[in-house]
Formats: sequence, C-alpha cells, structure tokens
Amino acid sequence: MIIDIECDIPTREVREAEFETYQTDDPGMANYINIFGLQWAAEAGMSREEFDDRLANTSPMALRREIARRAIDTALTDVEFIEVLDQAGITKACIGTGKHASAEHTLILAARYPDRFIPWARINASEGTAGVKRLEALVKERGLRGLEISCFREQLYANDSRYYPLYAKCVELDIPARVYCTMSYAADRPMDLGRPLYLDRVCVDFPELKVIAGLGGWPWVPELVGAARRHQNLYIDLAAHRPRNIPKPGSGWEMMLQFGNTLLQDRMLFASSWMTLGLSASQVVAEYDELPLRDNVRPKWMGLNAARLLNVDPSV
Repeated sequence: MIIDIECDIPTREVREAEFETYQTDDPGMANYINIFGLQWAAEAGMSREEFDDRLANTSPMALRREIARRAIDTALTDVEFIEVLDQAGITKACIGTGKHASAEHTLILAARYPDRFIPWARINASEGTAGVKRLEALVKERGLRGLEISCFREQLYANDSRYYPLYAKCVELDIPARVYCTMSYAADRPMDLGRPLYLDRVCVDFPELKVIAGLGGWPWVPELVGAARRHQNLYIDLAAHRPRNIPKPGSGWEMMLQFGNTLLQDRMLFASSWMTLGLSASQVVAEYDELPLRDNVRPKWMGLNAARLLNVDPSV
C-alpha cells in the first residue's frame, strides 16, 4: 500500500491555471519559476538541450509561456491519471487545491474516485471567519479530509495568530493541517517563512492538532527533527525534494534519515510531488525504494503511517 500525501494533478483545468501563473510579472514568483524551469520543461517534454537553447534565445516570460502551453497539450484525462497511479503502485493520493487546482475541481475528482483520492484544500488566513466557516462546510458537506497552509505564499509565519482559528477548527473537525515547512526560492520574501521553529510554537499551542510538516524542513532539518521529538502529533513528509539526493553525503538530510529509521519511523510520510520534480510518479516511487530504510520501516513511510493519520483502512 502506498499513500501519497502530495500528489500533483495533471488534468487540463490545472494545466490551464498553470498557464496563468507562468505569465505573472510578480518578481518573487518569476524567480521561483525560473529556478524550477528545467524541471517543468522536462515534465512538458522539453529536453535539457532544447531548454538551454530556448533560454539563450528567448525571453524568460516567453519561455515560461511556451512551457505552459506544452504542459496543457500533454494534460491527462481522469482515466489516464488513475493509470499513472496504478503504474506507480500508489493506492491512494491526497490531492489539494495547491498552487493551481481549484477546490471545486479537487472535490469533484475525489467524489468521482472516492477509493483513490483524498481531497484537501488551501484556505488563506486573510479570509478570517469566512474561511473557517468554508473549511467546516467543505469537511461536513463535501468530504474534505485536510487543510493546506502555505506560509511562503501568504507571507505569514506558521504561528501567526491569523492561522489560529483555522487550526482550532481542524482540531474540532479531527483533520490534519499540512503546513509549508522548508525554505522557498521566492527571493522577494523572507527565507525563514517555512522554518520549523514557528511550527513548534503551533504544536505547543495546539497539542491535539495533527500537523504535517510539508517538504521536510530543509535546510533546518535538525530543528524539525527536534520539534518532532517534542510533539507526538507532528508528522513529516519530504515532498518536492528528489529522493535520490536525500542519502547523498552533505545533503543535509543525514539526521532525518537517522531518526526516520528509528525514533520518528511512525511519523514519516510519502509525498511524490512528481510533476514538481519533473519525474513520473513511478520514478519517484522507485527512488524512494532505494532509500536506506529498514525493511520494517519502509512500509510505514510509504503508507501505513498515513493510513493511521487519515483513518484509512490499510487493507483497502
């Protein structure tokens, strides 16, 4: 059994929303896209040589638009998306509003394939009370199973008081909150928006809240490991980091692997982020299979821990 905590959605609606993002003039997002441009280019079917040539002879904005158009042309149908999961051996996938998918699209997709998809939503702290009410309605009326918090996009620290009503509602509804917890490449905002130290404060204030530290806390890995040692409801995924690079000497992940194999083995989660990495879902799973995990620990990382967290029957 494999449960994917962060599965990118390759459908046409999402790809078209990406197209809009690629046309942004926002300096922070433009910088972010440029850094990951090669990965997006590979996902869109563009070779490294072709990308380098276009980069040298095309404006960055024009290149991003071309990559986005090609991504739209290679969008998958729902059935093809399911086939991608089948090929990778992914039993269930958490899909969310993320960067581009609308809540409605996510919920419809999850309702269409309830045995395969677990829907999440991102709600901005600026929505205030209306956002809290919307979260409750989405959970009770539409089957939402988790909340996404994107600190670096909203430019708020995880322990900002504006998030606290959302955290309190997650406790009441018994759903996890997955909080962005790593550095970002958006150079127009503070690097430490995703620092684990702020998430530690959230866990202190909400001891019953089930928290997922999304993206693994790099480069503050020891800090996140320490926070997870302190708080038993704090889980960790390593989304958006290429698995094959994690065990390399000097990668900064040494402590995560050590404790993920031992004291934190019951709170590590698999998250593919396969489109973000510019890989197929099968490639990401294969690279996770090569991680130096103990035989009895690997199934926990890949699905058993997530099943317990999300109240999913591991036999289904």
